[in-house]
Amino acid sequence: MMPEKKVTWLELFYDLLFVAAVSKATHVLLHVEHSSITWEHLSKFILIFVPIWWAWVGQTMYNNRFGQDTLKHRLFIVLQMFFVLIMTASLNVDFDAYYVPFFIGYIGLRIITTVQYLLTARSEVLHKLQTARFFGTYFWLGIAVSSCSLFFDSWLRYVILYTGIILDIIVPLIGRKHLVVTPIHTPHLLERFSLFTLILLGESVVSLLSILEEGELNFTSITFVALAFILVIAIWWQYFENMEKNVDKTKRTAGQTIIYGHLFIYLSLCMIAASIQLVFLNKLEYGFMLGFVFGSVFIYFLSVMCLLYSYRFEHLRPTVKHISLLLLLLLVLFSVNLLVVVPPTVVLLELVLFFIVFAKTTA
Repeated sequence: MMPEKKVTWLELFYDLLFVAAVSKATHVLLHVEHSSITWEHLSKFILIFVPIWWAWVGQTMYNNRFGQDTLKHRLFIVLQMFFVLIMTASLNVDFDAYYVPFFIGYIGLRIITTVQYLLTARSEVLHKLQTARFFGTYFWLGIAVSSCSLFFDSWLRYVILYTGIILDIIVPLIGRKHLVVTPIHTPHLLERFSLFTLILLGESVVSLLSILEEGELNFTSITFVALAFILVIAIWWQYFENMEKNVDKTKRTAGQTIIYGHLFIYLSLCMIAASIQLVFLNKLEYGFMLGFVFGSVFIYFLSVMCLLYSYRFEHLRPTVKHISLLLLLLLVLFSVNLLVVVPPTVVLLELVLFFIVFAKTTA
């Protein structure tokens, strides 16, 4: 049995500061030009979201393996929160104008986490010592590469910055042998990632409020919001029913499926939140709208299925038959909509149907 490890109030407060960062990233997807979201804004959304996710993951993984609710640990988290504020304030589609404060915020977060690993290595032994020393050493590589971006002022600056971020992200993959022998605290980590999922679902609720506040309250808008609300509840039901009851929390792993799988869950939830507003406002060309909406659901579906296959109790794992039938349902709905133009409310109703079936099948 794993020793109990509770999520602290300070960890919840830390998450709260990321709400604004996630909201800013999602807002990038609402920039529509010529009835579509340009590749520029899609790429900027990813480039903004990934550092947010990785900064949060870095501290969360440290807390999971080594965190203790001591004064020193609290001071480190509070200091990180200050850099979260700087990074969040600098998130903007105009990268050049806000580059330096963004850099300071992000690199500050990564340096603090890396220093925590080095300090922890002084007091740990055996495998935990090796793991803390590994991260405390090799995370500096990504920090150093990203820091070189300050010496450039063209597009090359971003290539160097994100090369460093990518190096940072793959360090745990390279060091898997260290992580396997110092496994995650599975219940704590699932709870942490589930709580961040709530933040992402909150973006869909914000979209519903935007529709009600900015548009005219009539039968069409109220019906659309009601259906969208049922959609959000169905997603919540599908995800949290599984996380609460159907996953094996005694499993001891490196946690990489949880970490990297949730990146795509989070990206897709942001896209679904943006879709709710864009579909209602009818700003997107019909074909693009279908591709964006169903593509978001498809990414969510694959990511969740990967997670469930890895962590659900063996007798509850989704079968190939279940996965195939759900994929077929999604494909049929998408194909029918391509052949027959339907109003936004019908598209939303189809998504509600899919997620109810998805939830019922898996949860």
